Amino acid sequence: MEITLRIRRYNPEVDEKPYWAEYTLENVERTDRVLDLLHRVKWEIDGTLSFRRSCAHGVCGSDAMRINGMNLLACKALVKDFVKGAKGRIQVEPILGLPVIKDLIVDMDTFFEHYRTVMPYFINDEEPPERERLQSPEERAIFDESTKCILCAACTTSCPSFWANETYLGPAAIVQAHRFIFDSRDQAASERLAILSEENGVWRCRTIYNCTMACPREIPITQLIAEVKKEIGRR
Repeated sequence: MEITLRIRRYNPEVDEKPYWAEYTLENVERTDRVLDLLHRVKWEIDGTLSFRRSCAHGVCGSDAMRINGMNLLACKALVKDFVKGAKGRIQVEPILGLPVIKDLIVDMDTFFEHYRTVMPYFINDEEPPERERLQSPEERAIFDESTKCILCAACTTSCPSFWANETYLGPAAIVQAHRFIFDSRDQAASERLAILSEENGVWRCRTIYNCTMACPREIPITQLIAEVKKEIGRR
């Protein structure tokens, strides 16, 4: 099949503003991924095209981008999901809400600053046991979904509240906080909940569900945010 790839390009060193560039690729398989098409453009047509990718198997989360208006991982987005006939067009652009460094690469500093704000690490000042800190399967199940986050930023950059206010911690940071708030072995839940209770914390969420729909790991993000809100109210 023949695919026209429409890519939003921008190189701040030479371009005054972003623009759209189109590349026609032939002999595309229906099971090719959008990442495969981007590779073909870079390797066969225009080596100046810039984008992030690492594992290419939906684990690292580095190739999140907007494909036909949806936040997706390019390595998981199949051509057949966008084009049904022998010819078609796929549009690719950087995720929204973060500054564009070049082409499809965005500056993730703000995203990871919010991530660090919620103390996304295990805290327990008690003397460690001889072996491990035990936890029942039921206790583990409470925060199981939030351990699946790969920090791709697809959820946060699909959130209108984040678009309007980049100081809002965003869904990904809240999910990371959830992972430790509900861990029975951790002792810093109160501190994290205090952070999430602040002006740009969890209450900025308007329950739009964009984050849940954008998550490539199918994490029920809106539900987890609601659980954090409920925990704040309970305390």
